[in-house]
Parts: sequence; structure tokens; C-alpha cells
Amino acid sequence: MKTFGLFSGLACVVVAWAFCGIMHAAEQADANRYNVLFIAIDDLRPELGCYGAKYAQTPSLDRFAARSMRFTRHYVSVATCGSSRYAMLTGRSPKNSGVVGGNNAFHHGATAIKPVEQAGAQTMPELFRRSGYHTSLIGKISHTADGRVFAYDGSGDGRDEMPLAWSESLTPLGSWKRGWGIFFAYANGVHREDGLGYMPLREFNVKEDNELPDGQMAEQAIAKLKQYGSSGDRFFMGLGFFKPHLPFVAPKQDWDAFEGVDIPLPSAEKIESPYFHKSGEFYKYHTEHEKTHPLADDATRNSKRAYLACVRYVDRQVGRVLRTLEETGLSKDTVVVVWGDHGWHLGEQQIWGKHTPFERANRSVLMIASPKMRSAGRENDSLVSSIDLYPTLVELCNTKFRSTNHELDGVSLVPTLRHERTRVRETVTSYWRKATSIRDDRYRLVTTLAADGSRDNELYDLLETDDSIENIAERETEVCERLLNAAGL
Repeated sequence: MKTFGLFSGLACVVVAWAFCGIMHAAEQADANRYNVLFIAIDDLRPELGCYGAKYAQTPSLDRFAARSMRFTRHYVSVATCGSSRYAMLTGRSPKNSGVVGGNNAFHHGATAIKPVEQAGAQTMPELFRRSGYHTSLIGKISHTADGRVFAYDGSGDGRDEMPLAWSESLTPLGSWKRGWGIFFAYANGVHREDGLGYMPLREFNVKEDNELPDGQMAEQAIAKLKQYGSSGDRFFMGLGFFKPHLPFVAPKQDWDAFEGVDIPLPSAEKIESPYFHKSGEFYKYHTEHEKTHPLADDATRNSKRAYLACVRYVDRQVGRVLRTLEETGLSKDTVVVVWGDHGWHLGEQQIWGKHTPFERANRSVLMIASPKMRSAGRENDSLVSSIDLYPTLVELCNTKFRSTNHELDGVSLVPTLRHERTRVRETVTSYWRKATSIRDDRYRLVTTLAADGSRDNELYDLLETDDSIENIAERETEVCERLLNAAGL
């Protein structure tokens, strides 16, 4: 009996060991399970057909929405390009990183991404690269237009803005030379920073998509996807389109497409807040109309038309790339993310641009498509943050390498993609310089810490409109306290 007992025990150990070995092998086989195509679109607010804007012309993004999960209340961490992207790519809340404004965090000061490999990855693409992925960069994913450190005027040493992140940098510079030339580009190699003083707000002259940088970047992405289709390499492609960022430049067909379209005008009511601004980035461009505050209706309508025309142009480039993903057979193994780096005021609250703690500047587009996802074509109206993308992609792809230089502050959205949970957050917190902006299902609280330790609060009820200008903080003190507590303030 003892002999049999001993034999049985050994057998159980052997079986258990074998089972563990099988499970370990299965986990290893499933590691790095998907590719990633990460499409960032600069200044893209959720004014698309699939977000309910019937006058918008976005057939490619609308088709993508039909096979993805579309998040209707996605918020960025900071309403400016560099800081928003820094939070998303590092997975760090500005509360912990201190990056609450400006565009130099990637390469300047204590927050700079170091060129020496550390125990943990410093950025999302670095983690994928250290997992064995080939990581390719085309366009604007971090702050600079091609991932290299140059100032707007072209000065700088051209080092990588995110060292260790990219296996290959493929941004085509065309006839515009250095990176910021392609970002502020007009036709025929002219750009805002070339010293010629040419700076119109809008230009719609060229006929072909590839006469402008976004078309050339789509072409480059198409070529690289075809290479991946042949090689079979696991890849993480960062593809960052420039439009609809200023200046408003696209092919003539995109301007003409809105002839006679009824484009709704924003409310002309001004918000009374220390964070109201006079849209310096917008008004620095040359226009045919007077630079009045607020803009006259015709000027407002033309400016909105120009923005929507640029969205139409970039929508077409997204469509070209996604068609190639399908044609190469890569779509069955690729997670696709379409992300807007922040929103943009188009005259609402008498503001043109970003750089505010308000709803329009912080709410942007987010759509995610994953192979075999149950929630394809569904809308999710729960509150989500850009910093949730990092843990989401790591979990979806089951990356081999998991160590990060800092703890990730986001929450994985995989339960929503699998339709296991409808929401993962009760509030989302954004930052803009001295302001902390907290959003729940109904309200947005903008709070600023005063020198004496007290708080200046602005509370807006967004139940009826995203553009509320009535500050109700004094009569809704309990709501203010609840939101302050939710943000840990």
C-alpha cells in the first residue's frame, strides 16, 4: 500500500509538472500575440460621421468604427500636443510626472527619456521593441514631427526624442527638408518656418494627396505594411498624421466637397474664466478677414469648413492604410488604434484651438479594433483616459517584456473590449498648467490651488451642452468636494 501510495504521489507530481510545462509553453506561444498599428491624428476632435456629425465626410473612419469599439467619452491628460503624448506614451499621469504643459518633456529636464537602457521600458514602443517587435515610426507620435529633436526653426541636434523606442524611423521629409517643415507644410516645399513669411490660415491648391506630407506618410506606411506582410515580423507601427492641425492645408477637392454643406456654427457665448484665451496660435495666421473676437459668422463658417476639409483629407489617408492592412492579410493579427491627441475649440466659448481645461480641448477620438473582439461596431460611453492605452495594449498583445521604468497609472480597457464590463472609471482627470480638471458623468470641475492653500473652483454642468459657460461652483459645493476627493485633492 505504501509503495502504491508513493508511486501515486510521484505520478501526481509528474503529471502536475507536465501540466505546468504545457501551460507555460502555451503562455509562451501566445506571447506577442498581435501586431499593433497605432494611428495618431493631431487636433482631431470627435466631429466625425461615426460620432454623429452628419455633415462631416469621414467614410474611412466610419467604416473603421463599424469594426472597432468607439469610445465617446475619451479624455486626454493635457490639452497640448507634447504633454498629451508624453502621458499616453509613458503611461504616467501628469499628477505623478509633473508634465502639465509645454512640449519638451520627452527630451528636457528630469522627465527626459534617457538614451541608456534601464531595467524597465520608459515608453510604450520601447516595451514592444524589447518584447521582440520591430517598431517603426512614421510621422508624429511623440511631439516632434519625425521623432527627432529639432526646434520649429530647424535648429537642434536631431537626436531621437524617445531613445530605444524605434527600430526604424521612416518619416518622409519630401521637399520640406527637416521635420517641422513637413509639419507646417504648404505645397511645393514651402512651410511656415522657412523664413519667407508665407503663413495663410488655409491653402487648398494641390490636386493629389501625395503632394502633401500626410499623403506621403500614408504611402510610406503602405510600403512598410507590405514588407511586414512578406516578412511575418511582429510589428508596432506608429503612424502620426498632421492634419487637421494648423495651417489648414489639403487638396482642393476637400475644400470643394463642402460647397453648400450646412455647417453648424458654435454658440457665440464667451466663457468667463482665467483659462479663457484669445487663440494666439490661430490668430497668428494670415486670413482674408479681420481678426475680430469673436469671429464674424462667415469667417467662423469658413474656418470650420477648412478644419473639416483637413479631416476629410486625413480620413482618406487612414482609409488607404487600412485597406492595405486588409489586403496583406495582416488585419487578422493586428490591433488598430485611432487616437486624437486632444480636442480643439472651433469657436465654442469664443475660443479657437486647444490649451484649455474645458471639455472641447480634452475630449478626443478613440477607437480600438482587436482581432476576435466581441464588441466590434459598438459604442462605449464610459469615461476613459489616454493613459489607459498603454496597459490595454500590453494586455491585448500579451507582450513578452512587461517591466516599466515607472508604474503605469492607467487602467486596462480590455474588459470593455471583451464586453465583460461597460466601464472602468468613475472620473477622468486632466491637467492644464495650474488647473486640474475633473470629469464625471455630468460635471466638469476646474480647480486651481491658490497661493494661500485655498482652491478656486469652476464647476460646469455638461448635461445639456459640452459648452456650458455658467460656473455653478458656489451653489454646488457638495459636487465640488466629491470631485476633489475623487481626484485625491
